[in-house]
Amino acid sequence: MGYQANDEQVLEKLRHFVGMLNEESERGSVIVVEGRRDAEALSSIGFTGSPAVFHNFKGIADFVDCHGHGKNKIILLLDMDRTGKYLTSRLFSNLQSRRNHVSLFYKHALAKITNGKVRHVEDLSTYAQQMAGVTGARKDLYFYT
Repeated sequence: MGYQANDEQVLEKLRHFVGMLNEESERGSVIVVEGRRDAEALSSIGFTGSPAVFHNFKGIADFVDCHGHGKNKIILLLDMDRTGKYLTSRLFSNLQSRRNHVSLFYKHALAKITNGKVRHVEDLSTYAQQMAGVTGARKDLYFYT
């Protein structure tokens, strides 16, 4: 199977998504992911920032204590499974109560771009090869990257 027009559109939208996320990170925004594999998947598709990994903290209260008093925007990019939705709602309400600017825009944008196919942020790593410019499984194309 080759690329379809939809595949190219998704890749282009993902490139734009990563570019916007990089800009937010450069402005000092805190991008929050659930685990180490989520952070690795983001970097594999071109994210250059350093995301805050939620599971490096000892729970919601510890995370909110560390990030709840800053003036930076907090972008929640947690998974879209049951656990991720629970953590998102708890973090969102706890951070909002401390008057932080919390954004779910990128989480919703990712779901829209991938038509809901990416439920876990770590699944973004499946797009890494295509976003790097390698198209398909042909070995001769590796020389052009």
